[in-house]
Amino acid sequence: MKNNGNGVFAKAAKALSAVEANELKATIVSTLFLFVLMGSYYILRPVRDSMASDWSDTEVAFLWNINAFVSAAIVGVYGHAVSRTRLRNVVPMMYGFFALTFVGFYLGIGLVSDRVLVDKAFYLWVSVFALFHVSVFWTFMADTFNKGQARRVFGIIAAGASAGTLVGPAIPALFAGKLGTDTLMLVASIGLVSVIPLVFYLYHLKAVELGNADLAADTTEAQIGGNWWQGFQSFVTNPYLLGIGAFILLYVFINSFVYFEQKNLLAEFTRDQRTQILGGVDWMVSILTFGLAFFLTGRIVSKLGMPFALALMPLLVALGLLVLAFAPTITVLLALQVFRRGGNYGLTRPAREMLYTHVSQEERFKAKPVVDIVVYRGGDAISGSLFALLTDGLGLGLAAVAVVGSAIAATWAWIGVRLGRVFDSKTAGENHE
Repeated sequence: MKNNGNGVFAKAAKALSAVEANELKATIVSTLFLFVLMGSYYILRPVRDSMASDWSDTEVAFLWNINAFVSAAIVGVYGHAVSRTRLRNVVPMMYGFFALTFVGFYLGIGLVSDRVLVDKAFYLWVSVFALFHVSVFWTFMADTFNKGQARRVFGIIAAGASAGTLVGPAIPALFAGKLGTDTLMLVASIGLVSVIPLVFYLYHLKAVELGNADLAADTTEAQIGGNWWQGFQSFVTNPYLLGIGAFILLYVFINSFVYFEQKNLLAEFTRDQRTQILGGVDWMVSILTFGLAFFLTGRIVSKLGMPFALALMPLLVALGLLVLAFAPTITVLLALQVFRRGGNYGLTRPAREMLYTHVSQEERFKAKPVVDIVVYRGGDAISGSLFALLTDGLGLGLAAVAVVGSAIAATWAWIGVRLGRVFDSKTAGENHE
């Protein structure tokens, strides 16, 4: 009876999402992993973003420039750890480390007299964590599932992020006024510690149920070896990784433009009100993301191809920015933010992560953080400075900036098409070997 029930459940899952029976357990655990991870981050995100409205565009741009250097340094340290530590321990150690740092920030608030200094340090560190925790998670996923499995399950796993971003923002939205924003740091730390047992269970499922023990030779018990800078070297010498970097860079430009305008339009609200509003936006994003990721992403990639999957949202965002140029209001901006982020998390991000199934294990663990974090934060530094120049320097308004953003989004879509064609070509070549 139990086996029959499992069989019925597996058939239903396959009918809805194309997941195979032997992939089901690992997919569920991975989805739960990302659910807890993103829920923890989205508790911290409104806390961080509520602080930024107290600072000028130039101050925030300066912090983003600092963050680019901090991120590069952290990626270098991570590359060294990957070279010298058993891979089985790299992922849990990273999440445990970040959990301890947020406990440290909570304690530091009462020990440091200058609260602004702590706030800006926290803003920087959450921005590092925002990219690092997701990059490491998807590195782990690309090292757990093979290429065929990734096409079927990555969209489903991404739905875990959507569920996490439904629950996570609800906590600050509902309780920020009662608990206070500082206490939320401790709540997020508990979530980060709780994912560590799931990492080891997925290592077990990788060998036993997925049949991927030899996906990368000598994986979990061995060290990759090499030098900490090899990730940087691989990035600048590999055209495929450079293409992914260009795709991310243009995404960052769009993200920055919308973020700064959001920050400015929310300046008239109190910090607790901003935290609640941003938590509500995150919650709506999660609903959209969940529907896309669970029901559509895998089918879009499989049936319409990677070029379509990577270019769809950039094209729609370009159109949305043109609408914003003609109707530059807070309502339109927040609607665009929900649509843009939901489409990214539900479709563009999982499709982008599938690209890494065509790189070596060393490139996944060392070069991927360079692309996901250093390139991203470098883009933040450039785009933040550009936005400050356009607004504080040249005095351009929201409508003019939206037109500039629309042109950037169109270029982003073009690169998505080119990159998707390379991916499909690589996949076709491997299928004919």
